[in-house]
Amino acid sequence: MKILVCQLLFLSSVLSFGQIKNDQINKKMEISVPVVNGQIDLLTDIPYTQVINQRSVKTLKMSMLVPRDNKLKPAIVYFPGGGFISADYDKFFEMKSALAKAGYVVAGAEYRVIPDEFPALVNDAKSAVRYLRAHAEEYGIDPDRIGVLGDSAGGYLAQFTGASNGEKEFDKGDYLNFSSAVQSVVSLYGISDLRNIGEGFSKEIQAVHQSPAVTEALLVNGPAFATFPGASILSDNKKALNASPIGHVKSGLPPFLLMHGSADKLVSPEQSNQMYNSLLKANNKAEYIIVKDSGHGSIEWYQPKVIQLVVEWFKNTLGEPKETTIKKVNDNL
Repeated sequence: MKILVCQLLFLSSVLSFGQIKNDQINKKMEISVPVVNGQIDLLTDIPYTQVINQRSVKTLKMSMLVPRDNKLKPAIVYFPGGGFISADYDKFFEMKSALAKAGYVVAGAEYRVIPDEFPALVNDAKSAVRYLRAHAEEYGIDPDRIGVLGDSAGGYLAQFTGASNGEKEFDKGDYLNFSSAVQSVVSLYGISDLRNIGEGFSKEIQAVHQSPAVTEALLVNGPAFATFPGASILSDNKKALNASPIGHVKSGLPPFLLMHGSADKLVSPEQSNQMYNSLLKANNKAEYIIVKDSGHGSIEWYQPKVIQLVVEWFKNTLGEPKETTIKKVNDNL
């Protein structure tokens, strides 16, 4: 009997729910919609450069978020983290979409990873910047206002791109008649010095970073092969420093925002701290924000408070979109 009652009650609730839905559907109404957001176009798999070797051609791609308006917009290139072994450029949508809503053109750029060695990834980062300048008119970009953003290994790349402004030896590939200089840098839990990624961590972790098999060693020295047994990142101090953003700090650099989690157990917070001190010593503008109790790529980095800090940083350093007389877009498409 109890089972029958329960079944009848369940059937009654289902029918009632269905009736509510039908009542909601079968009605006519008129609403007013305030216009508070603009349109943003998503462009995917854009080839921005080709890396041509003797037996292969590798096409590197980017995705772009482009606000649909008639304004001259600053652009931001996002470099994804991935431990130097992956470059999933469509990640961190929360951050990129917030920047696009603020009026910026946002490009997520793929770059070469291990087994390709330094400076391949830096060459790619600078190619991505040059691509945006070369196609500034098509995307409504202000070529004088381009920033870079990255997390973890992508933070390394953002730092390196900014620190090496004006160093022509890293400009390889396409659109070489355009500058690869950037005007603002944001690094989230990024790497500034390949020689001490585990600074302040346990002896066991620091021993890993001295291994010839760890990713920073492979990035700089390559893998063991034939008569080469591999080499630690510490085997050649000059070479490792040249492959590190901190090795290129000088005066006249763009402003840097460095953010790091206090509970990061993968990349030492000292990485951001030492870059901050080095930038200040060379009379550059820099800000260092410690995110309390945040780990490496933890959920805190996807929260509005962190995202808004980055948006405001770019507003203050690159400025906001400007009204212009560029050609009218078709708002009906």
